[in-house]
Amino acid sequence: MSNLVLDASISLAWLLDDESAPEADAARQRLATHSAYVPRIWHLEMRNALLVAERRGRLSRRMSEERLEALAELPIRTDQDANFHTAMNLARKHGITFYDALYLESALRITALLATLDKALARAATDEGLNVLAG
Repeated sequence: MSNLVLDASISLAWLLDDESAPEADAARQRLATHSAYVPRIWHLEMRNALLVAERRGRLSRRMSEERLEALAELPIRTDQDANFHTAMNLARKHGITFYDALYLESALRITALLATLDKALARAATDEGLNVLAG
């Protein structure tokens, strides 16, 4: 089984109807054949994005909670071994945020396909020699 690192942008496309993307659907289908990983920050980003969606009237609180429950049922593992020093260097090298660099660092360390809708992160991953499922 191959490895897959999911970033927040691709995962949010599963949760917010107006952000759906074919690449997100493809990433979700790969959960059946790949070991999926996310860095710890992913959990924070998911919750923050849903909270913002609630505040903007895009989702009700109930809908937000239901989406979190559905997300928790997916076979996604949390990567607990982030190397912050490496992530900082990757952020500097590629001009991406430290948060995005955590996804990149995780994918590099566990030799994974990176799934993202973030163009800058996809470019950085490609520059690092990773395979990317990107929008």
